[in-house]
Amino acid sequence: MASLLVKILGAMTPPPFVQPTDYDGWEVKWKFLVFRPGLFQSQAYLLAGLLAYVAIAIYGKYVNFKRANSWYNAHLTLLQDQFSSPTSASGLIADGYTDLFNFSTGRRAIASLHTVFSLRPRQDPLQLIYHFGWQMYDLRYNPYDELTLDFKLDAEMAASIPDYVWAVLAKDEFTNIKDKRWDLTFTRTADHASLPASLSVMTEWADVTDNLFKATPTLSLTKLLSDPVNLKYFKSLSVTDQPRERPAVPLTPAEREKHVILCLAVPPANKAAETIPLVSAMFTFIDGLTKMNLRPETRSKMKKVREDVDKEIREEAVKEKKEEAAEDKKVAKRKAELERVSRLSAAEQKKIIERDRKRALKRSQGKVVRKS
Repeated sequence: MASLLVKILGAMTPPPFVQPTDYDGWEVKWKFLVFRPGLFQSQAYLLAGLLAYVAIAIYGKYVNFKRANSWYNAHLTLLQDQFSSPTSASGLIADGYTDLFNFSTGRRAIASLHTVFSLRPRQDPLQLIYHFGWQMYDLRYNPYDELTLDFKLDAEMAASIPDYVWAVLAKDEFTNIKDKRWDLTFTRTADHASLPASLSVMTEWADVTDNLFKATPTLSLTKLLSDPVNLKYFKSLSVTDQPRERPAVPLTPAEREKHVILCLAVPPANKAAETIPLVSAMFTFIDGLTKMNLRPETRSKMKKVREDVDKEIREEAVKEKKEEAAEDKKVAKRKAELERVSRLSAAEQKKIIERDRKRALKRSQGKVVRKS
């Protein structure tokens, strides 16, 4: 093992420098110091690569922050009109170079608006190369700058609308949407005649879709989503009473929340204002949710689905707890056995080890016989 390590280290160690005697290139002399650039070609390439990496990282960081801040500044007036506390004192909050946040609160029917930017890692050339390579391998993979506006409804508003999960989304989002959004597993997917061919509806029952499309007389949701400008950036719009991640145990009534979630592609900095009409329409859409009038059988069916899901989650939680208890009991028993054996004499320990070895051998032989 030691000799192998020595060989590996030897292979990694660069050869000793040999001063050439016939150097005839350009050189700089000062007293007893001599600098010969021609001897440092490899180092020059490495330095150039490092400087290029740093330059790309700085430029990528600049582009990301410019995109996010341009959108934020273009929509700040809208947020100020809608919320008493539209933003924090410092504006956008950055978590690294790709994730930025804003939190707004203080509006009727909306407890809070959480705005999240998830931008491409432009500051990291290696990640960009990886994304490009993966795009060449999987043509469905299409990374983009994602903007999520999560409207959390307040308790009064949430109590006044039915429990359901509904979404309309771009078809290129179908690939992994249900892996990221557990709540959308409640729905079924279908096209809708009033929507562009690039969009589909995910709903529990058609009655929900029909009500949402006509809930607000002053807002035509189908017309809004059919606008070519909005379609450029639109990714999904969902109304949900379920968490986005599957809970380990059924949620209590106090823990349940209702959200309206709008996902967009972040527009270029010079076109940041193009999403203002779409974002502004969300406030009208939310205010109109109380006008839904679902059929009684639709409500009862959705209630039954939630009861069944809660029952399944509860049973799985109990099963998992029993399995953990059995595993803990097995570990404790094994530990007690090891402690007991450790107090025995060496001869007795040897007998026990030999006995366990023979038992293990018999079990393995029995498995081989059964398979054959």
